[in-house]
Amino acid sequence: MTLPAVAHSDNVRTAFNEIPTAIAALCSVVDGEPFGMVATSLTVGVSYDPPMVAFSILNTSTTWPTLKQSPRIGISILSDTQDRICRQLASKSGNRFEDLATTTSVHGALFLDDSPTWLDCTIDTEVPAGDHQLVLLQVHGVNVVPETAPLLYYRSAFHRLSASTDLTPQGTQ
Repeated sequence: MTLPAVAHSDNVRTAFNEIPTAIAALCSVVDGEPFGMVATSLTVGVSYDPPMVAFSILNTSTTWPTLKQSPRIGISILSDTQDRICRQLASKSGNRFEDLATTTSVHGALFLDDSPTWLDCTIDTEVPAGDHQLVLLQVHGVNVVPETAPLLYYRSAFHRLSASTDLTPQGTQ
C-alpha cells in the first residue's frame, strides 16, 4: 500500500465510494404536501443523550430549504427491496411520492412504509461545511423492524446484504 495522495475532489469521491452506507429518506409534510429527499450521508450515534443523528446536504439543494421548514422530519432507512423507491425520491422531476405507501406522525414527520428503521426528528443545528451543510437532528421517536435488511450504497450502486447474512443481533464486545 502506498502513502495517501494529496486529496482533491476526484480521489476523495473515489475514497468515499469505498465506504458502504445505508440510504435514508428524509421526509415530511410541508403545507399539506409530502416532501422529501434521499441521503447516503446519514451518521447515527452522534449522541445517545440526547439521541442525535447527522447528515450532510449540498449547499445547492433545492429540496432542503423547503423540507427544513417542517417542525418534524421523518427518517426512513430504506430496505433492500426499496431501490425503486430510492430512485423515485431522488428524481429531479415528477411526483416523488406517487404510489408510495407512507405513514405520517401527528407532528408531520413522514415515513416510508416497509422500512427497517424510522427516526422521528427535529433539526438541532446546521453547520456550514465546505460545499455542504452538516445538519444535526435530535431523535424523538424510533421504530425498528429487525428482520428487515437495509439497502446499501457502495461504489455508486445499490447493494444488498448477502442471503447468508445473519440479521440476528450478536453479543456486544
